Amino acid sequence: MNSKDYITLEEEFGAHNYHPLDVVIDRAQGVWVHDCEGNKYLDFLAAYSAVNQGHCHPRIVAAMTEQAQKVALTSRAFRNTQLPLLEKELCELLGYDMMLPMNSGAEAVETALKAARKWGYTVKNVPEDQAEIIVCADNFHGRTIAIVGMSTEAQYRDGFGPFTPGFKVIPYGDVAALKAAITPNTVAFLVEPIQGESGVRIPPEGYLKEAADICKSSNVLLMADEIQSGLGRSGKLLAHHWDVIRADVVIIGKALSGGMYPVSAVLSDRDVLGVFKPGDHGSTFGGNPLACAVAREALRVIVDEKLCERSHEMGNYLKEKLQDFKSPHIQEVRGRGLFIGVELKESAGGARRFCEQLKEKGVLCKETHTHVIRLAPPLVIERPEIDFAIDQLEAVLS
Repeated sequence: MNSKDYITLEEEFGAHNYHPLDVVIDRAQGVWVHDCEGNKYLDFLAAYSAVNQGHCHPRIVAAMTEQAQKVALTSRAFRNTQLPLLEKELCELLGYDMMLPMNSGAEAVETALKAARKWGYTVKNVPEDQAEIIVCADNFHGRTIAIVGMSTEAQYRDGFGPFTPGFKVIPYGDVAALKAAITPNTVAFLVEPIQGESGVRIPPEGYLKEAADICKSSNVLLMADEIQSGLGRSGKLLAHHWDVIRADVVIIGKALSGGMYPVSAVLSDRDVLGVFKPGDHGSTFGGNPLACAVAREALRVIVDEKLCERSHEMGNYLKEKLQDFKSPHIQEVRGRGLFIGVELKESAGGARRFCEQLKEKGVLCKETHTHVIRLAPPLVIERPEIDFAIDQLEAVLS
């Protein structure tokens, strides 16, 4: 079968909830992917930051293969040898008392929401069913009913109501709005240190530090959604570390497995995650030994190969080159590490056509929010590969 055959099958039998570029990837290694016809492309999306360690990293593949031959799933009805080790290693790496494993990022966000509410009732003594959680406009935390209910994107909400109450939306990056929104019933502030889906938006300098101070003085949990921005993507292990703060709750996923398996987690201290008792929350696959073995090796790769440092260095280089472009289409280039958004002018006619042209030149990236090209290659990328991408981007954008 060729690419056209696969596309025809997907269009006929698959629900049309995505609008992918028409490239059918058959195999991948590192930063390169190949289609069915053998054409080679530089991956500049990294599966929305899930493949920070590069495609099919040999160490992660080996860990997965070894564990798959032993035991893949026990459910949490029994214990396994891998979960305790992941719990210890992840807590020590990120500096928290406890972690709770899940599978997808959306599941981890839901877990954090439940933890915040239960903490509010059992620790902060908020009246029953009155807990409030503050979120930001243009957020993206996943696709569940509760999460789309707190979204400001009309399409994410259209046709899916009624929605879960208890959420208050404020502008992103607005400290005064956060302070004004807090009431005695506020239990948490959920925020992305970098808003990826809305166009790689960076908050004002010092915003997260001020938000953390406000939350602390108001006895409100600061919950950082680091699913896209975390684990090296921004040039630090967690993006909110740029503000030299420690969130009360951290949500991670995607690169936690190097793209090899769905793994996510919520981390916090004992007074927050300790509110869960047996039967309060769970997942059949969450914390399974295959997932944990994969995640343990994926984390070691980030540390051993200094991927945070590489992201910082390569990201600065790429951003500087992009900012030097003499392009009639570019409005702004922004980002941290290898998490970069190229916002185009309205007159450019949208980002999709540029992504399609880049595909023809051997670089795969994706538009977001119509007018932004998101650039987020695997963190293992090297200078010659960055230079190749820069040449193609300059040719297309100028």
